[in-house]
Amino acid sequence: MSMQTMRSASVPPAAMPAGPVKKDTPAKIQQAAKDFEALLLAQMLKSAREASGGGLTGDDGEGSDANTTMIELGEQQFAQALASSGGFGMAKIVETGLAKNADR
Repeated sequence: MSMQTMRSASVPPAAMPAGPVKKDTPAKIQQAAKDFEALLLAQMLKSAREASGGGLTGDDGEGSDANTTMIELGEQQFAQALASSGGFGMAKIVETGLAKNADR
């Protein structure tokens, strides 16, 4: 069974691309890798905040929903800034893997 036949059997026709599949550009791959690292960093920050008590001061105070939303937005922006400036280096690893498999 060919790879195309297997792909067609497991994916509904509406989900298959209508024309030729465009190759990912290096810029798109790089941005996807940075976005992925930012997502991971945001999740790590959220987990750390929740493990320390949840509040700004770590006292697990019953903050308002607005306060929680503001903290989460701040975490996301901080994670995005970290990822854009190199972060932990995960984006480079992901980018290398995506670029290697982009030609398949």
